[in-house]
Amino acid sequence: MAFALLLYTGQRRGDVLRMGAQHIRDGAVYVKQEKTGIELVIPLHPDLAAIIAAAPRDHLTFVTTRLGGPFQGSAFSRWFRQQCEAAGLENCSAHGLRKAAARRLAEAGCTAHEIGAITGHASLTELVRYTRAADQRRLAEAAMTKTRTSAGKPNHKFANNLKKAFTAKGSV
Repeated sequence: MAFALLLYTGQRRGDVLRMGAQHIRDGAVYVKQEKTGIELVIPLHPDLAAIIAAAPRDHLTFVTTRLGGPFQGSAFSRWFRQQCEAAGLENCSAHGLRKAAARRLAEAGCTAHEIGAITGHASLTELVRYTRAADQRRLAEAAMTKTRTSAGKPNHKFANNLKKAFTAKGSV
């Protein structure tokens, strides 16, 4: 549950630890971020919706300790790291899943503003840092696609312009 909440909502550890069934309405999770005070409505990913539907609703929060109480931040981080290591995910952390959520959204073609609508990032600078590698690949693929025609053949206009540019500089 913790892994799914972190990955599918892109929220910080503290916000995930406060989430419970009372935050789920109309196919979305309603979050007021602890750090920023920003209120978000995040549509439930179908995988997260299925995990929540299958989970017991015995407690106020989805993620609880063995005794059924709420986790404190540092205790959760230690527990989460242990669970990840036991699952063979050696480099996994709660914050890493927040970054992974942003990266996955970027890889799916979401704009920075769309990603920020999920993660609640107020600054696009931090969001760009999270998604730089995914954006680079997506942009590079889009650029290369433009060098081909719709039939998949070389775009002669592109090739001729490229040749002129190099010829003008004496490179060809």
